[in-house]
Amino acid sequence: MTGPARVDVAGWGWRYAGRKLPATRDVDLTIEAGERVLLLGASGAGKSTLLAGLAGLLGGSDEGERTGRILVDDQAPEAQRGRIGLVLQDPEAGLVLSKVGDDVAFGCENLGVPAAEIAGRVAEAVASVGLTVPLERPTKELSGGQKQRLALAGVLAMRPGLLLLDEPTANLDPDGVAEVRAAVEHVVRTDGTTLVLIEHRTDVWADLMTRVVVLAPGGGVLADGPPARVFAEHGDALAAAGVWVPGRPVDLPVLAPLEAPDAVLSARALAIGREKRTVVASGLEVAVPRGAGTVVTGPNGTGKSTLALTLAGLLPELAGEVLTSETLAARGIRRPSRWRSTELLTRIGTVFQEPEHQFLASTLRDELAVGPRALRMPAVQVDAIVEELLERLDLASLALANPFTLSGGQKRRLSVATVLAASPEVIVLDEPTFGQDRRGWTELVALLQREIQRGRTVIAVTHDADVVRHLGQHRVALGAAAVPRTAGGGAA
Repeated sequence: MTGPARVDVAGWGWRYAGRKLPATRDVDLTIEAGERVLLLGASGAGKSTLLAGLAGLLGGSDEGERTGRILVDDQAPEAQRGRIGLVLQDPEAGLVLSKVGDDVAFGCENLGVPAAEIAGRVAEAVASVGLTVPLERPTKELSGGQKQRLALAGVLAMRPGLLLLDEPTANLDPDGVAEVRAAVEHVVRTDGTTLVLIEHRTDVWADLMTRVVVLAPGGGVLADGPPARVFAEHGDALAAAGVWVPGRPVDLPVLAPLEAPDAVLSARALAIGREKRTVVASGLEVAVPRGAGTVVTGPNGTGKSTLALTLAGLLPELAGEVLTSETLAARGIRRPSRWRSTELLTRIGTVFQEPEHQFLASTLRDELAVGPRALRMPAVQVDAIVEELLERLDLASLALANPFTLSGGQKRRLSVATVLAASPEVIVLDEPTFGQDRRGWTELVALLQREIQRGRTVIAVTHDADVVRHLGQHRVALGAAAVPRTAGGGAA
């Protein structure tokens, strides 16, 4: 069958194996062919779970328990091979092959698209999302934002009747957001493709959507209707529930400007890269002020995450050096890349762009205890730290859940909490607000502001303008120039 798909959801719910409560339940929804639905809800309301159900990706009884039914064109989603395209919240989860062009072509090849047609589809899809890299580029060398574009290109090349997008612009710079939004708009307006999209940047997408559906945290649908009416009639309730409502700024203070602070980390003539043969940026001069918030910004692919990992001592310098202050040095050594893991743990803590990369335990409670136990803290102290962090980041009800079954926003809060558990003097975060609803975003940024006020140093890689405003006492902007520029206009 070709053309846009129709979706029927009746009394549907899903409970992950090992979880007492369902991720979502009692969802009743009909999406007509060609509708464009913005799916909203607080973090943990089950948005990503519903999208996985629509895509037919939830497994059998060993993975969880299903109630109700979902039909796409009157068939189970699992039977609609090629009709449904899904871009997951974690773009790496959708990468299959080692080269960009091969990865985009993979879906088309599986669907039996004629070989002569595939090359054109690949070129069109890559161009539409603004992925300006050679098709032979290894996928492992792409930045997080570039992987996001790649995952979307692979789905668009298949030309599905139902397009499911989970936070498609979360790790993109402003230009990337505009390009991806334009690519999606072109597809849905040209082909009439049915679209269901989860996105916290509601202001970017609201005018493209024909409908807004809001999932209630306890199950069911909280609101449903045209975007303007839903936001006008339910704006206060939605904001209180954690939904990002267009035109409603967050209510947080802006940190005071810096007054000639000391540098806790500094980089001189620094060259960075994930591999020795590939230099992402060079000639970097960076000074990170002690006890302040520093934000690292710039287009995708300019080396923001690589710089953060290098400053944190997790990647070696390719040239130049990263040095700490004398007071932060370990065993008299000022280069973090030469420290032992336990020395890093209490001095520089890192929150990765992909939260799953740092999870080690099978429950949230044990995950939060990993750092304190590695530092040989007494059991009573470990328990106190764990309980406090569970409460501070609104994760207490999930203490015994498996970290890998959390929503994207919950995983991000957990990854931040695991670093805070070891009380490092410097906290490095890569896209800390990715996947956060309004309430989670506010709690997380307020938490980081409090850590700064307590004297800790925070370094955040971000594309989020509100994070820049509320945490950016010092700014490092990576771009075409070799030397990053700071908020004051000079070298960092």
